[in-house]
Parts: sequence; C-alpha cells; structure tokens
Amino acid sequence: MLPSQALLPAVVFALTALQALASDTFMAAVYEHAVILPHPTDQPVSPREALALMNKNMDVLEGAIKEAAQQGAHIIVTPEDGIYGWRFTRESIYPYLEDIPDPVVNWIPCTEPSRFGPAPVQERLSCMARNNSIYVVANIGDKKPCDSRDPSCPGDGRYQYNTDVVFDTQGKLVARYHKYNLFLETQFNYPKEPEAVTFETPFGKFGIFTCFDILFYEPAVVLVNKMQVDTVLFPTAWMNLLPFLTAIEFHSAWAMGMRVNVLAANTHNTSIAMTGSGIYAPAGARTYSYNMKTEDGHLLIAELDVHPRLSPASPSAVSWDSYALSVEKFSQNDHEFTGIIFGDPFTFTELAKPGGNLTVCQKDLCCHLGYKMAEKRDDEVYVLGAFDGLHVIEGQYYLQICSLLKCPSTNLSTCGEPVEMAQTKFEMFSLSGTFGTSYVFPEVLYSGVQLAPGEFEVLTDGRLINRNTTSKPVLSVTLFGRWYEKD
Repeated sequence: MLPSQALLPAVVFALTALQALASDTFMAAVYEHAVILPHPTDQPVSPREALALMNKNMDVLEGAIKEAAQQGAHIIVTPEDGIYGWRFTRESIYPYLEDIPDPVVNWIPCTEPSRFGPAPVQERLSCMARNNSIYVVANIGDKKPCDSRDPSCPGDGRYQYNTDVVFDTQGKLVARYHKYNLFLETQFNYPKEPEAVTFETPFGKFGIFTCFDILFYEPAVVLVNKMQVDTVLFPTAWMNLLPFLTAIEFHSAWAMGMRVNVLAANTHNTSIAMTGSGIYAPAGARTYSYNMKTEDGHLLIAELDVHPRLSPASPSAVSWDSYALSVEKFSQNDHEFTGIIFGDPFTFTELAKPGGNLTVCQKDLCCHLGYKMAEKRDDEVYVLGAFDGLHVIEGQYYLQICSLLKCPSTNLSTCGEPVEMAQTKFEMFSLSGTFGTSYVFPEVLYSGVQLAPGEFEVLTDGRLINRNTTSKPVLSVTLFGRWYEKD
C-alpha cells in the first residue's frame, strides 16, 4: 500500500537522510540568477505589486530548485537580492519585507502560512523545499518593530535587515541570518551584534553569511574557526574587481585558505559586472561559472565532502611566512615604482627577464618570486607587487598582498589596472611572503578570467607553486593576506 500524500515528504526526507548518513559526500547546488528588477522609484509600491515582482523571480528560482533536486542535490543556494533586486530606498523596499521569526519557533510556513502574519514569500520558499525534498537557501528582507525608547530605533519605528533564510527538506525554517557587514545598503539596518548562525544536517554542519561579510572576522572567520562548520553558504551580489577581487578567484581562494567548503551563489547582471558563482572545496573549485557575455541564469551542481577537514584531499595547514623568512632577499631590478590597485599603493618591480628570482618589499612585507616564462614576449609586461597597509575604499581593513600580475600594456603606469586577457604561460612560479597574518588566500587567475583548479598548490612552508607549465596564459598569481587582528 502506498503512503498517503501527506506522508510522502516525510518518507522522502527519511530516505534522503539515510542516504546522506551512509555517504561521506553530498550533492550541492548553487544558482546564479539574472534578477528581474523593479522599476526604480523612491515611493513604495503596493504590497500586491511587490509580491507580483517577487513571484516572477521565485518562478525562475523554483525551476532551478526542481532541476537541482531531480539531479540529486541535497541543498541549493540562491543569490543575495535574488528575489527583488537592489534598486531601493529605505522607504521603497518596505513592501517587499516580511517578519521572519527566530527558527526556534519550529515553523513550517508551507503548512502554517499565517502563523506569524502574512508571509507569502516564506510560504512559497518553504513549499519549494518541502515539495522537492531539498534544503533551500534564499535572501529576503526582514522587518522588526522597535520601541521609540530604544536610542537606536529608526524614526519610522522599525528595523530592516538584509536576511538569509534556510528551509529544510520538510519546509521548516532552520536558519535566519541578518547581514552584519553592509555594503552601501542604506535601505537596511546593521544588527546590534554579529550573528554566528549554524545548523546541523545529515550531511554536515553548515554556517551562513552574506557577500561583504566574507572580508571580515565576524561572522566569517568565527563560523569556521570557532564554530567549526564544514560548509559555508554564501548568497552574494558581487561586483567583480580585477585583479584580486573577482568573485570566482576570491571565493575559491577563501575556501582554500580557510579549508572549508563554500557554496557561492551570485546575482547575474553584466551591466554592473555581477557574475561568478561556484562550489568550492579546500583543494580547489569543484565547479564554477563566470559569464559576462549573456544574461542567462546558471545552475551548478557538484559533489562535496561532508567533512572536508578530514578528507585526504584537504590541504595541510600552512605556515605562511616560513619559507619567506628563511631566505635572503632575491635580487632586485634597477628600479621599483608605485602603482594603484583599488586605491591601494603597491610597490612594483618588473619581470624584465624570461626567468629569475625577485624580491619586492613594502613595510614589513617582503614578497619573493621565482619564475620562468614559457616565452618572454615584447608586447606583455608582468610585475611583482607588494602591499602592506590599511585599505580604505569601501570599508577599512588591513591587507598584506603579494602578487605576480600582468599589466594592461607595456606602459608601466598601467600596472595594477584591470586586464582580462593574456598570452604568456609560465613554466614555473613560486610566490611567498613574510606575512604577519595566518589568514592568507591563494589565487591563480588565467586569461579570460578563468580558474586553474588542480594546477597549483600551496606548500606547508607558504610557497604558492604551479605543478606543471600553466595550461593557459596567466593574469595573476596572488597571496591575498587579510590581517584581521589589526582591524
């Protein structure tokens, strides 16, 4: 006798849980969504109009969720701003917000949609998860009334938060995270304290944060080092910034540096350089997408280790300054010069020969490079650069960066400016630095803004090296150090 319709979700969940428990791996999915945006306005639209726009986006997300579930995914992450976009003032975003309760209330919006007032978006997301027996991660807006006696209470009497929600395979709300590090988001409030949000599944322990959060100690590093999560869920709306902060290179590097899985789902809008999603493991990208040519959404699915730190493929712990402190400074070229990258003054020296050893220093950071080009071209210039200091453009945080990078032209004054194409391959490179921080993220970016999974490694003494001649021309080879302790 077949189980009743009401029991089917529970039966499917039980089978999924047993399957996950029996395996050391799970299937993860991320969806890069080309968000349908509202018409820009300073005035609030009606709740009906707001819901109509959100339903258009959720129609697309539901298709991706169904496909991911059919392909065996246990969890899917969708992007920041993926349900209503980003063209808002504080006032105009209000009709898009819902009251999102603390998950301790044990709530399945799909079966109790009105328990906490109108919540059509949470109801629909919950039903997507429940009907497809998959964990669903989405980004929406939370609203909370506040007391005028609270000195931080806004004049309109409410807090508004950029919020991630997670629904399990039965549609239950199991996680709610309020973004702590906002990026020019005047429509939202900062939470009073950073939140370290985790939840357990049959396939590992998960943590969640949003976009700009990844550059800060709280909550990102806290979740990995103190809460010991296995996998980070990362909805983002990331605008790519070459040479170091393109989504795929930094998010994959962060996964390697922190030795954790990262599921990064980006919004897709080429007019503002938003693209780049991936499923990343400590040993490198399992799958990724970077597409600045079309306006399509894109679903990615890959297998990950449930406990990546225990995997034989997981890289060993690294002493990032060990090698660099043990060697004498390499020879230097005739001159050093300064170039600007994202507002930061780098000290550069040119790779004037087809191969050799170079050192460039700034303050306490000395960057050592050994290299050999497959061919030294007259029409391409590469430099070794170092930056040690406080970054102040869109926030304030301390960086230490060593980078081998291609200049856009043979004019040295262009070095540090964005460039996407190159023609020079390297037979060998070895990059290291005298880092004062243990938080260093290794990046290798190839021509066409492509990753190099499996083609490089970090030795335990802190050297970033290639395994063979690079399969594609090189844009940059970088050790991106984030000195949280100095913030």
